[in-house]
Formats: sequence, structure tokens, C-alpha cells
Amino acid sequence: MPILYPMGISFIEQDKKHLVNSALIGLRLTGNKMRKLSATILILSVCYSLSGFAEQQILSNMVHQKVLKNGLKILVKEDRRAPVMVSQIWYKVGSSYEHDGITGLSHVLEHMMFQGTDNLEPGEFSKIIAANGGRENAFTGADYTAYFQTMEASRLEVSMRLEAERMQYLNLQEKEFVKELQVVMEERRMRTEDKPQGQTYEYFKALAFTTSPYRNPIIGWMQDLQDMKLADLAAWYKQWYSPNNATLVVVGDVDADNVFMLAEKYFAAIPRVTFPPVKQRKEVPQLGVRRAVVKQHAKLPYLLMGYKVPVLNSVDDDADIYALEVLSGILDGGSSARLQSNLVRNQQIASSVGVGYDLQARLETLFLFDGAPTAEHDLAELEKSIIAEVEKLKNKPVTQQELDRIKAQVIASSVFQKDSNFYQAMQLGLLETVGVGWQKEAEYVDKVKSVTAAQIQAVARKYLIEDHLTVVYMQPQDSQQTNVENGHAK
Repeated sequence: MPILYPMGISFIEQDKKHLVNSALIGLRLTGNKMRKLSATILILSVCYSLSGFAEQQILSNMVHQKVLKNGLKILVKEDRRAPVMVSQIWYKVGSSYEHDGITGLSHVLEHMMFQGTDNLEPGEFSKIIAANGGRENAFTGADYTAYFQTMEASRLEVSMRLEAERMQYLNLQEKEFVKELQVVMEERRMRTEDKPQGQTYEYFKALAFTTSPYRNPIIGWMQDLQDMKLADLAAWYKQWYSPNNATLVVVGDVDADNVFMLAEKYFAAIPRVTFPPVKQRKEVPQLGVRRAVVKQHAKLPYLLMGYKVPVLNSVDDDADIYALEVLSGILDGGSSARLQSNLVRNQQIASSVGVGYDLQARLETLFLFDGAPTAEHDLAELEKSIIAEVEKLKNKPVTQQELDRIKAQVIASSVFQKDSNFYQAMQLGLLETVGVGWQKEAEYVDKVKSVTAAQIQAVARKYLIEDHLTVVYMQPQDSQQTNVENGHAK
């Protein structure tokens, strides 16, 4: 099943500049069956509370909202350009809700949600969707777990019935658990332990964060997976899978009133769950640069750098957040951006270099850089060159031409991405689930357009400073050299 990784990193099959900064990637492996989810979604930064099943509200962006008495929030966006619909259900739980010893629970439970309920045999959920001409899958992120179906619009009731079934009647079986746990372990080996850059990124996050749960991998540490029990999943399901911890999003050729009627029919009787408030688990202040070297069996060296930065959820005034977003575009917003132009083409110091910033994370995150030097240069030179580009932003305002370029890209992306029902649904579900509120989507373009050169210079000086920086060098290491260093030379 797909995992949603924080983005901006070229190696990490991720979520480029937006989930705004996360790509939906990965596979859901079911037994011997491997199915690709062929979607890469770039999410621009996408409340309004109603009680009971009150009168529907139609806002300027045509999003209709209802809240059932049991707490389930329903968002509907009618789009009649094609006779299809996308239904997504988002749960407010992901790897950032886990703690040491239980990492990976959210992702393993996502796998098990396809492996039977009181009324469905293992795998039957997927068979029913396929028999109705639909496609379905799920994905896990740091801050959410989501499930979706894409179907002909008249089959919406099938989707509703099945999602309501597994929200309340999941049948966790030991036989299926053992099988899926092995699938997840193999997934971890393929994506992390057998990929030098993936393993380096995992190490980098564990070094960069001290108390934040973002230090743990979404897929979980291998030891925690090995120690996981079926009872752990049962407790996690009981704690988080409830209507008052979920948002149902439907986009496509549907009628909002009909969606609300079906939601009440299938979900209204599911009882809400009382659970303690989620603890903040904020990252402690970083008081100096952190550095490390990771030795990997790799052909090329690799650099990861990250500065601690705020996100929409962590500030009252969001002006700095949108300035950081535009700053990321100035550095890495296409082939004419500064890093590509200066470090790759002109100076030829980097063979690849990128930037990532996820302004919609639930907790404070990192402003990321990654790259690989050319054969004639080394990691220290690449790091120095990236920092030099950051210093330029601090010392001299960007030009109006650069600002106009990145703002034009934002507007174009916002228009093009509206063509996808799936994207529109993810836009709403993501922002609602992480606590930003789905209505933020309507502000994004205007907020970006209002960013000034002076604001970009100010946030560079405020946040991109050495005391908030973590740097990891991945150095290639062949097997023979590693054996000698470990005292195993023959």
C-alpha cells in the first residue's frame, strides 16, 4: 500500500514542491499480488462547523459540508464534466500519532483494512469494487490514513456501504495479519534497507528531530514491526477508526443532497468514540548545527540538509509560511530556478539538487535540500554552494522577474490541478485532516501573489540559519572496504 512521504527529496519516491510537497507513491502488496497505484498528486495548500445534519452550505468554491450527529464530517464537491466520482475517507491518524515501540501500526492497519470484516471475506472488498468497474487503494502518511475508490458516479452507494462496513466491523485475523506483516517488512526492505538514499533519509530524520514524532519512519522501524502483535492493531483500530475522527470527501458527478442521504443511511448509526486529546509532542528548540556521515553501499555520494521551519498549523500569522513557499520556488521552481541554473548548469557542481517544503504538515517540519555532486566536486563543495545560494537570498532581494515567474507557476498549477477529481478530493481531505481547514485552499493563490521580495529576504534570515540546520553526508562504501574497517579482511 502506498506511503505518503514528505517531499522535495528527489530520491525518496515522494510527496515536488507541494502534498504541496508530497507525491502519492508506492504499492499495495496483497499476498502474492502487487498492484501499482499509478498516481502522482501534487497538492497545493488547500472551519466551518455545522452541528447535526443541518442545512447544506454552498460556498463560492461549491464545497458542500455536513456533520452527522456522530461527528462524521462530509465534504462534497460537484463536478459534472464526466460521469465519474471519487470517494475518499480520511482518518486523523498516521505515523506521527505513534510512539517508540509501536511505529508502523498505522500502515500495517491500513493493509489489514482490506483483509476482511464480519461480513466480507479477506480480499472481498477489492473484488466488489472491481466488479463494479472501480479502482480502490489506500495510503498512509505521517498525519493521516486515507482510503479511496474511483467509480462510475451511479456506484457511489457501493463505496459508502463498504467503507461503513470496515469502519465498524473489521475482522482482524491472525492468519491475515501474519501474511500482511511479512508484506510490510518486505516493503521496508525494498524501499529503505535496500536503497542507500532511502536509508540515509531515514537516518537524517532521526538526527534532525529529537522529540517530534516526525523522527520515526511512516513504515515503522523493523524491530517494531517484528514485535507487533494482532492485539496492538485491534487497540489502534478501536482508538482511532471512528466517525468523529474521520472526514468523508466525495468529488465528481454527484448530487450533494444524495451524498448526504447515503452518508446518513450507512454511517449515522456508527457510534462515536471518546479518546483523549492528541498531545502536541512539539520539537524542542535546536541549539546548534547537527552533522553526521552515513556510509552506504552506493555508487554516488549524496547530500541531505534541512532547516527547522514553521507550518500553517504552528503560526497565527501565516505570512511567513507563504513567503517560505515562494522562497522554495525561487530556489527550485523549474529549470530556470536558481539551484538548477547556478549549481547544475553554470557551475556544474551538482548533478542533481532539489528543495522541499510541506507547509501543510500537522507539526513543524523541515525546509529540505538534497543533491548529488558531479564527479569533479565533493559533498562539502555542494553543501557550501547551497548555503551560498541561501546567503544570496538573505543579502539581496529577489527580482520582480523571479517573483512574477513563480507566481505564474502557482496560478497555472492551481488551474490545471482542478481537472482531477482525485486531486480536488485530496486537497479537501488533507487540509481538513491535518487541522488547517479545507477552506484554506481558496486562499492559496492570493496569499502567494501577495508575497513580497522583502518578506522572502526576511524569512531566509529568520529561519534558514545554522543553529536550525541538520546536514548528513552519504558516502559510498564498497563491500571490501567495509569488511576491512570491521576487521574482517581476508
